[in-house]
Amino acid sequence: MAGVIVREKEPFEKALKRFKKACEKAGIISDMKKHQHFEKPSERRKRELNAARRKMRKTQILSEK
Repeated sequence: MAGVIVREKEPFEKALKRFKKACEKAGIISDMKKHQHFEKPSERRKRELNAARRKMRKTQILSEK
């Protein structure tokens, strides 16, 4: 769990910004977005296959240059 200790005389906005950055670094935000709706196992496999294809295309394009 991400947490931030508010420093003395630190503005709330700055502490909130540090907290958001800590959550993003821990992967909490992306995990929350993934779990906003149910994803069937077949949809998950399809999404992962598409991501793998994009990654392979990207590496092939970079290796050709």
